[in-house]
This record gives sequence, C-alpha cells and structure tokens, in this order.
Amino acid sequence: MQLDIRAAVQTAMVICLLGLILSIWLGVRAIRSSNAITFYRVRHQRVAGGWRLIGFGILLGFLALFMNFYAEPVAYRFLPPSPSPSLTPSITLSPTITLTPTITLTPTITLTPLVSDTPTLTPTPYIPIAVEAQFTSVVTPNPEAIFSPIQFSQRYVNFEVVNPATEFQNPVGHLYGAFTYDNMIPGVQWTALWYRDGTLVHFETIPWDGATGGAGYTDWNPPAEEWLPGDYLVQIFVGLEWKVTGEFKVVGAPPPPTITLTPIPSRTPTAQP
Repeated sequence: MQLDIRAAVQTAMVICLLGLILSIWLGVRAIRSSNAITFYRVRHQRVAGGWRLIGFGILLGFLALFMNFYAEPVAYRFLPPSPSPSLTPSITLSPTITLTPTITLTPTITLTPLVSDTPTLTPTPYIPIAVEAQFTSVVTPNPEAIFSPIQFSQRYVNFEVVNPATEFQNPVGHLYGAFTYDNMIPGVQWTALWYRDGTLVHFETIPWDGATGGAGYTDWNPPAEEWLPGDYLVQIFVGLEWKVTGEFKVVGAPPPPTITLTPIPSRTPTAQP
C-alpha cells in the first residue's frame, strides 16, 4: 500500500488535531483535580503540568493549521509529482499454471506443552476474611485511586521518610511504610497488611481520614523480640482492591525479651502466746 503526499499531510493533520483535543482535555482535568490536593507543592506541580499540556495542545493546533495550508505546497517543491504510469493490457493472464495437490499435510509436527502445569504467576493479593470482617465503612471506593511505591524507613519527618532502605538490622524498632496517593475518598475503608515469609504478622484497617491526595504511611512498632529475621511484604488495599506492594528484609536475631520479676509479698510470722 502506497501513501501519497496529500494523504500523508491529511493523516498528520488529523493526528495533530487528536493530540490537540487530548492535551487540552488532560490539562483541564489536571488543573481541576489540583483543587482537591491539600499540599501546596503537589498542587502547584499538578497545575503547572496541566498548563504545559494545554500549551502543547495549542502548539499542535498551530501545527495542524500549518499543515492544512502550507505543508502540501512545500512538499511538492522538494518532491515534484511524477506522472503515474498508465495501465496497458500488455500482460494477459492465461491459465498456464495448474494447482495440483503435490503437498500433503502430514502430522509430522507434534505440539508439546511449553508451559508446565506448575503455576508460575503470582496470585493477586487479597484481604483475609478475618480482616475483611472488621470493615466498618460503607463508602464506595474510587477505582481511580492510585498509590506510589512504598518506601520504608525508621524515621518519618514532615511527610517524608528519612534514609529509606530495603534491609534493616535488628533491633528494628518503629518502622514506617510511606507513600503518596491521589483520588482517594474520605471515609473509604483502607487496609495495610504486613507479612513475614508469607505469614500475616500485623494489619490495620480503618476508614480513610486523610485528604484526596497527598502523602501518608502505614507503620508497625511491635516489641523488639517480634522483629524476626526474614522477607517482609506490605500490601495496601482500598476497599477490597489491591493497590501496591512494598518489600523489605530484616536481618540479625532480635534481642531477647526482657523479663521483669515481680516481688510477691510474704507474711511475717507473729509469735503466739
């Protein structure tokens, strides 16, 4: 299939117009959504990105106008049209070739299963029934809610993690799993599940008490002896929908539990007459 200059110009112009509509729509949508963000820096970045998209769309509009009026004449200056060859009936189709069944299909190729029966895909994370039974919110989750990758740290200051890492040496102490989010609905049920080597060791599930967009965290501060070494997973859910998973590792044996002895008062013998 050959594409002449006129068809190419019209195709490019249509693509520019589609880009114009899409860029302006995305830009307006980004500016409107920034009104729900409480944090100034995130809101400012969202508004600036929206105006950039609108500007890019306007640029595509001017490019489409240029193509409509000037692109085809300019193209013909560098690529002058050549007369197309006329079709002459110089070649006649004659039945000189006959199709004969010289090739027979034989079952020489056997299909072997390339994929073994062992499942290799990781199942989609889900909320255990015991945790789901503790849901209290009736707010319908927003399917467009998004979360950033989780960062783990032992310090969380001014909505930011300090020295995030993926491996921690015992004693771990208080650990934070920080993230940023957007398109959340206040009051919707959200859940954080903490697993060690596939075993649920901690969870929290409460109605969302934050804003529609910003920064947040899930944390765990167990007794020192409960930070057993192993591979940990933290899964975030909104309603029953899984959003993001973070991973980290704990190495080293935890400190032994502290045993405190409580004195038991004893009776002092008294002399009897």
